[in-house]
Amino acid sequence: MSATDGNGDSAGFCAELVRTHDFARYASTLFMPADRRRALMALYAFNVEISRVRDQVSQPLPGEVRLQWWTDMLAGSGHGGVEGNPVAAELQRAIRDRRLPVERLSRLIEEHQFDLYNDPMPTMAALEGYVDDTCGALFSLGAAIAGWQSDEIEHLARHAGLAQGMAQVVAALPFDASRRQLFVPLQLLETHGSGMEEVFTGKWTPQVRAALDQLIGEAQQHLKTALSLLAGVPPEARRVFLQLGLVRRSLARMSRADADPFVPHLTSRFRTLWTLWRASRSPEFSS
Repeated sequence: MSATDGNGDSAGFCAELVRTHDFARYASTLFMPADRRRALMALYAFNVEISRVRDQVSQPLPGEVRLQWWTDMLAGSGHGGVEGNPVAAELQRAIRDRRLPVERLSRLIEEHQFDLYNDPMPTMAALEGYVDDTCGALFSLGAAIAGWQSDEIEHLARHAGLAQGMAQVVAALPFDASRRQLFVPLQLLETHGSGMEEVFTGKWTPQVRAALDQLIGEAQQHLKTALSLLAGVPPEARRVFLQLGLVRRSLARMSRADADPFVPHLTSRFRTLWTLWRASRSPEFSS
């Protein structure tokens, strides 16, 4: 990563990073108040950096070193280079200005250590913990940036994160299977008479489909709960959860009987923006 000069350059770097690698979250910030977007973009750029470590290293150890750098930065014990890292600079600014809980950011890094190895996700409980500390944390921290922190927000963020994270596991199955990485819980697959190697063949089978249907069903239940909880939080905080509109659309597509989980599905940026705009106009996110 190259250094940038000036706060504006750092903010622009983060925005471009998120726009390129996580367009859904980038687009969701466009519906937030302008004075919150910079900190949100810093948070999402940080997530992009952590999530992409596996793709940027050929062995786990260099990945561990990169993640440790971020952990040290959050702890205030970095060994140089923070000033020249635009994402780190913007994240530190967001932590300071929005009083973000560093502990949630550190746990997000810890969970992504799982990505570096090819050990299968063992159980639904393990997946739920992973998703809560990644997707759920991003919703929680986004709400904090919007100015809202409460037990009700945390409850909502957990269910929103579980719905989004489980949907992402299904959506990423073709890519993950191609590199022999398993986020679908092994216990869930075995319950339905399937297993890791069957998934890695990349071929649709009734057993794999049954396991995925159960995971999709779990995600739909969490989505239903999250949408019902939206009514109990301030209207200004609801926009942070606009991405649930995208989750709802994805889960509806995945649950169709003719959906092949091993065929990648690409959503156009226009469709993403349109779905978020429609969600922003609905009473559940705006009133």
